[in-house]
Amino acid sequence: AIFSHDLLRIDCKNPVDIGYIYTYLKSKIGSQILITNKYGAVITHIESEHLDTVPIPNAPDAIKSKINDLIIQSYALRDESNALIDQAQALLVKELNLPPISEIKIDTLDKSKSVQTFNVKLSEMAGRADASYHVPIVDAIVDILKKNAAEVTTVGDERISSDIILPGRFKRVYVEEGYGTVLFGGKQMYELDPSNKKYLSKSKHDERIINELEIQENTTLISRSGTIGKVCLVPKHWQNWVASEHIIRVVPANNDVAGYISIFLSSDYGYELIKRFTYGSVVDEIDDNHVRQIQIPILKNQDIQKQINDLALQANEKRYQAYLLEQEALKVLDEEVIYAE
Repeated sequence: AIFSHDLLRIDCKNPVDIGYIYTYLKSKIGSQILITNKYGAVITHIESEHLDTVPIPNAPDAIKSKINDLIIQSYALRDESNALIDQAQALLVKELNLPPISEIKIDTLDKSKSVQTFNVKLSEMAGRADASYHVPIVDAIVDILKKNAAEVTTVGDERISSDIILPGRFKRVYVEEGYGTVLFGGKQMYELDPSNKKYLSKSKHDERIINELEIQENTTLISRSGTIGKVCLVPKHWQNWVASEHIIRVVPANNDVAGYISIFLSSDYGYELIKRFTYGSVVDEIDDNHVRQIQIPILKNQDIQKQINDLALQANEKRYQAYLLEQEALKVLDEEVIYAE
């Protein structure tokens, strides 16, 4: 794969150093040392030459090997998790006979024009005069879903979700680690262990945390502000953590649909159905009422739908196991290297 110039690469000469260096730089001590040379008033940077001065303890090979093995196993589980999600997505696409997004045909008034022009019935305006809401690709996707699904309902259907939560804005009171609840935002949704975590005061926000903010395993999260439509399924180790008010929670009706919801909404087709609700002239937004209206198919073959759901939940479990292995590697680093007596 090709990555941008904003990512530094470290190539290790000794294979056992791969997981060891990764773990050290991810640890509290290593990450703090890493950013001591950052510069920039608006956007902070570090350069490759800054890494030359980063000190790292040279642990015995046996300890390095132990840590490296844990990290390699952790990433193997992440790969397996991704493969299960890909398998679930493929089953969904096949069952609904969905062509690639780029191949879906849309009706326009004049196909010879470079600008898309199309009709919208007054009865379909839904109170929205913005053209971005009436994109023809959405209608084309919904038409395909209706032809190939047993039924097309909405995320707000009680068979799909028991609640859809958009927390209100509030002034946050932060505390030190160990004295509050973990808080992360939309930028960290795709991270196994969200970086730059903050800690929200339990005593100041206890009622809001319980009623609005804390998230539960197998809830689907959707980013709602700035970057719209990032979707992830809450793994076990995020249980009772707090996601910011920039993330909408879709609480599944039960675990029989929890994984299926996430797989559909995270697909290319689900993304288009989410994105159509975007509003805002400066910062893009959607809200919980919009999420309730997102269309979602119920498959004709319930065995396939169950298989998709189960694959998603298995993938989520592997992410949890991957997290535990990484935490074990960090524990070994702390106890046997950094704070070793």
